[in-house]
Amino acid sequence: MSTKTPFGPEGWTPARIGDLTGMTFVITGANGGAGFEATRILLSKGARVVMLNRSAERSAAAIDTLKAEFGPDAEVSFVRLDLAVLASVREAAATLLEIEARIDALICNAAIAQVATQQLTVDGFESQLGVNHFGHFLLCALLFERIEASSGRIVVVGSNGYKMGDNRIRFEDLNYDQNYSAWNAYAQSKLAQMIFGYELQRRVQAAGKSVVVHVCHPGASRTGLIRDTAGIVTRLLAVVLSPLAQSAERGSWPEVMCATEEGLEPATYYGPTRFEMVGPVGVCPLKEFVLDAKQAGELWALSEEKTGAQWRL
Repeated sequence: MSTKTPFGPEGWTPARIGDLTGMTFVITGANGGAGFEATRILLSKGARVVMLNRSAERSAAAIDTLKAEFGPDAEVSFVRLDLAVLASVREAAATLLEIEARIDALICNAAIAQVATQQLTVDGFESQLGVNHFGHFLLCALLFERIEASSGRIVVVGSNGYKMGDNRIRFEDLNYDQNYSAWNAYAQSKLAQMIFGYELQRRVQAAGKSVVVHVCHPGASRTGLIRDTAGIVTRLLAVVLSPLAQSAERGSWPEVMCATEEGLEPATYYGPTRFEMVGPVGVCPLKEFVLDAKQAGELWALSEEKTGAQWRL
């Protein structure tokens, strides 16, 4: 697939978004970085936003900042979610279903990256795979019927890091117990997340469900993604390369586009198109192994088993 910008030379921008009053957007990892900037954009268009974050303190600070900008009546709230703990995912989903009558889009934005040494979640998953894929897989399953009832969307925020590892799911060693590598484990987690997104897209279409699924990436953006998890060398490299990256706000544009823009195509990968790092937002190349149906079916079955998710598709 070639890189292209179907929205003209400037690519997609938030100027294309109309009035979002009455619509509810749910975003994981929204108290900083691209998730916070996505929240800002959506609030500026009149939307209601529910942030799913781990830290209550950081969420309160983010809400204070947003209300200072948009006024005390800005419709932004917080539900605690720790994607590394499946029990927390279930609790957050139950809370959301109690308090939100509609979900127009669920943006799976939260992630951890380049965890320096192997860490396992309380449920026994390699931490990046557990947070980035299994946690979101369960959350999407639990909220799917509410999203469908709202004719809503699911946005999976992937990463170009999916190309940097083994280019497959290591079913024989999911946790990288052998030869753990921060980069390879991260790549597998984002690959799994993207495979899930495209497989969900196929299953939704086959079942005739009124849910739209899109997959995107933020490019190279200045966020705090690796600040607390990466080794010293990776963090120093990020500092050196920071001047070449774009702002967190620009990094949020692809996920906001996928949550709001009409007429986007399936089996397509959206993000910054200049070297797939910065620049106009449009269609980016996608490696064929991401769309492999056999691997996707195996990952789906495994994910249902590991998380206890029950999809009604």
